[in-house]
Amino acid sequence: MGATYLTVGAKEALTEANQLPGEFLARHQKGDWGDVCEYDKRENELLVKEGFRILSAYRTARDVKLWVITEADRSSTTVLLPDEY
Repeated sequence: MGATYLTVGAKEALTEANQLPGEFLARHQKGDWGDVCEYDKRENELLVKEGFRILSAYRTARDVKLWVITEADRSSTTVLLPDEY
C-alpha cells in the first residue's frame, strides 16, 4: 500500500465518528472493498493483479462516505472524502 495519507476532510470525518483510519486501511488491504457494487468489486480484483489503481468506499459510524485509493504503482494509499478527489 506504500505511504499512507489522510486528507483534512477524512481526518475530520474520522474524528467526528471516533474512528481511526487504520480500520478502513486494513479492510482495503484485505480486499474488503466496502460499499462498491459487485462489478466494481470484481474490477478491483483484476486491478490488484494487473497493477492498476484500486478504490474502496466505506462509511464512517456517522454515515460519512470515505474513499481509500491505492495508486497503480503501490507507492501510496490515501483516505479521502469523495469531494476531495
